[in-house]
Amino acid sequence: MDRAPGLSVRLKLTLSYAGFLMLAGGLLLGVVWLFLLRYVPDTLAPSPLMMPDRSDLLAAFAPKAAMALAFLLVFGLLGGWLLAGSMLAPLTRIANATRLATNGSLSHRIHLEGRSDEFRELADSFDAMLARLEAHDAEQQRFAANASHELRTPLAITQTLLDVARKDPNRDTGELVDRLHFVNTRAIDLTEAMLLLSRANQRSFTREHVDLSLAAEDATETLLPLAEKHGVTIETSGDLAPTTGSHALLLQMTTNLVHNAIVHNLPEQGTVWVTTSLRPGSVVLTVENTGEKVTPQLVATLTEPFQRGTGRVRTDHAGVGLGLAIVRSITHAHDGTLTLTPRSAGGIRITVELPATARTRSPSLSPR
Repeated sequence: MDRAPGLSVRLKLTLSYAGFLMLAGGLLLGVVWLFLLRYVPDTLAPSPLMMPDRSDLLAAFAPKAAMALAFLLVFGLLGGWLLAGSMLAPLTRIANATRLATNGSLSHRIHLEGRSDEFRELADSFDAMLARLEAHDAEQQRFAANASHELRTPLAITQTLLDVARKDPNRDTGELVDRLHFVNTRAIDLTEAMLLLSRANQRSFTREHVDLSLAAEDATETLLPLAEKHGVTIETSGDLAPTTGSHALLLQMTTNLVHNAIVHNLPEQGTVWVTTSLRPGSVVLTVENTGEKVTPQLVATLTEPFQRGTGRVRTDHAGVGLGLAIVRSITHAHDGTLTLTPRSAGGIRITVELPATARTRSPSLSPR
């Protein structure tokens, strides 16, 4: 926005300081003048002694008062300029950091020295904001690069299949159609997952009352055939877990957690535990499963987009690499926390904690 030029804040503070000093000096001189008038008469009676009257006092006082006011003016301007510059130095550093951030340099920090005051709090808040922006920008760049790579893969496969079919007209088209259908379905799944992730990050949803225990029941009911196919037993238990948010997103979050727990499990006789509980001020959804032992280092990367634990992924359900990334985004969009912990016996325990609403009683989930 274009604005008309004006006085700088430093000059305004300097003029304010000098003006206040002149006003205080003028009032002080006025008080001294009134004090002196009490002891000097207007005129004097004839006397052999030479006593000053008020005209003599004014002639002697006025030049000195003018000199004092001139000194205060110069002192106020000079001192006010120096003091204003010293006080505004932190703002100058913050303004420079803002210009650098505007030009794309998010790695710069102010690191304002000194004890805590208003300027220090402002600088620390700005540094924290820059750190978050830098982390978010880096995450977005990684996501864009990974998304481009993931989307390029099915397109390249499709191009290869079409080239082969063009060069070999006698090739069985049924097999080609099946493979193209599989690749196209995977590309659609990836695109829909990316749209869902974007929606969760933007928090563009209407909040309503949601019970996580009911979402857990719906997710386990939907995924029960998949669990039976893989020989996995699902056990659900817990109390009502009332919260607020998007029912569709929270159901998607729960479904992703249960789906991951099923497909990343033991080859035979695996188990998934889904529990909901109430804590003071929050509700908790916990999904844990059996499986191979995983390291804390691997667990820490699983919520990044397109990160897959290759040693744990089944070939028939490799997914698109956004399952836990979507879970993390939905959790953060609902002001919650997501915790992943490797189980000592193998597998992972995933805990989602969200703000609770008013508590009501209801029957607990039934085990399956």
